[in-house]
Amino acid sequence: MQEKTVLIIKPDGVKKGIIGEIISRIEKGGLKIVALQMLQATREKIDGHYPKDEAWIKRLGEKSTKSHQEHGQDVKKELGTDDLLEIGKMVRGWLIDFMVSGPIVKMIIQGDDAIKKVREISGPTMPSKAGSGTIRGDFSDDDAAKANREKRAVHNLVHASETPEEAKHELEYWFAPEEIHDTII
Repeated sequence: MQEKTVLIIKPDGVKKGIIGEIISRIEKGGLKIVALQMLQATREKIDGHYPKDEAWIKRLGEKSTKSHQEHGQDVKKELGTDDLLEIGKMVRGWLIDFMVSGPIVKMIIQGDDAIKKVREISGPTMPSKAGSGTIRGDFSDDDAAKANREKRAVHNLVHASETPEEAKHELEYWFAPEEIHDTII
């Protein structure tokens, strides 16, 4: 099934100079880039990118708490709270801080099962769980324990839409219709 999805190369990916490598992996995966732009995102733009609903924010808190536990860290001692919603708000803030710390590259990728394929090419969110051959597994040297200690987002190179609903929102949020160059004939 033909789909469109969003991939954003985060500031660490731009800084490492792997934009071309990421594009190459997408194209070698049989996918087409139909929109592409480098920009310095504003705080407001990134704030609108990440969901604000409590369920999503709480899920961030759950992931962070689990990560702290996996690394033998006491979440309450480290963050001053064990409330999942409060932790999620902290993590969301760290994500925003990170995403505005340098230029990003936003793109729309199109192809059969594009959402699933782009996530597979990217690798799992946590670089330590990403295998060789994925963008995160090959190029990210960050880990959750270090990020937790430093109270910041994990530097994991790329953002890739997770679901069709998320992809639809992000396509409309980041791109005007005239910026999209559909290559499917």
